[in-house]
Amino acid sequence: MTDFALKKSAEISECGQYRYRLSRRWGPGLPTLFIMLNPSTADAEIDDPTIRRCMGFAKSWGRDGIEVVNLFAFQATSPKDMQTAADPVGPENEVHVEEAVAECFEVICAWGAHGSFKAQDMVMQRWLREAGVFQPYSLGETVDGQPRHPLYLKANLQPRSYPSVCGGSDDR
Repeated sequence: MTDFALKKSAEISECGQYRYRLSRRWGPGLPTLFIMLNPSTADAEIDDPTIRRCMGFAKSWGRDGIEVVNLFAFQATSPKDMQTAADPVGPENEVHVEEAVAECFEVICAWGAHGSFKAQDMVMQRWLREAGVFQPYSLGETVDGQPRHPLYLKANLQPRSYPSVCGGSDDR
């Protein structure tokens, strides 16, 4: 068996305000794509608690890496700060989401309770359908039907169908 070193990368805008993609690869297979709300402090070198949590989930599922994109690419440690940005989505976000979707094993929607801000959850669901993703997954849903954010969830959860995009219920 070949050992793979952890490979880290991030796509950050020239102005430094937007993180469009983040990647952590520890094996040769396709990564699991997590779609969350907005980037916090993680970059090409530093992992924040959410990224470490996503890596833990993916490793427990036997995956070879994670890729992360967000509903909003504006970097902020608080959703309130992100919501005050002039352009929280970011001018290149859709392109990076499409590229990440094309290069992943599975899609985990994980943006949490604030996903409906500016109806970006609905925009993301349209982007996913247009990219041919009709069966994304989540780690459960909030009371409002949004896919739960992974940070404080139990470590033993498995991906399950996220029905909001396709109306499916194919639980794993």
